[in-house]
Amino acid sequence: QGKFTLLRDTRTDGSFLVHHFLSFYLRAGCKVCFVALLQSFSHYSIVAQKLGVNLTAAMERGQLVFLEGLKSCLDLWFGEEEEQSGEPSPLQFLRESTSDLKALFDLVRRSLTPAGGDTCQVPVLLVDDLSLLLSLGATPVAVLDFIHYCRVTVCSQLKGNVVVLVHSEQDSQDKENELVGNSLSHHSDLILWVEGLATGFCKDVHGQIKIIKRVSLELRGEQDRVQLYQYKIQDKNVTFFAPGLSAAVL
Repeated sequence: QGKFTLLRDTRTDGSFLVHHFLSFYLRAGCKVCFVALLQSFSHYSIVAQKLGVNLTAAMERGQLVFLEGLKSCLDLWFGEEEEQSGEPSPLQFLRESTSDLKALFDLVRRSLTPAGGDTCQVPVLLVDDLSLLLSLGATPVAVLDFIHYCRVTVCSQLKGNVVVLVHSEQDSQDKENELVGNSLSHHSDLILWVEGLATGFCKDVHGQIKIIKRVSLELRGEQDRVQLYQYKIQDKNVTFFAPGLSAAVL
């Protein structure tokens, strides 16, 4: 059975984790469905090139299915979205009175279901970021249902992995977003929680990451394993180190 990984961030931007997983799975030869709601394709492509991955080539050989949420939203709002092969737009809920994400799930299922002669070993769903579905009008129940069906299909049936980013703010008044983030935390196999430093900006330490391995999901009576590291984002990689052991301190 595959794994469900939840990415969360507080007081900082955890997008570097999304770029890491995207390039990692593509280099590993996995079939990736990338629901990109936060940035344009050119943005992800430029970062991927720095990490040694060509997104355009991956799309041409059928390894990557890329949903550019920004473009799809504009096309729907201005009436330029055309149905392809008789299928509705993945973000069709923007035109409907109900926040039904079935069309988006259908895209994920079609993209990752193995076809004849498919040599990719592990299907992967990557979402950046889930919070934007709430901003576009989807209800928390619809978003959680969407992720539930994706987990069942990708992780359980197809033995693949799901990686989802959810933004989180300390003392946030957005109760719907916090509800979705906390609910997904209870069902995740692995949580990577990126936080900005409480002391503010530092040029040598950009933040800290808490790695939570949900052992409690598998073994009763066992506590989750938590590891804490600090990190510094560089041009082509990220350096991790134990708290207080940055190069500036040593």
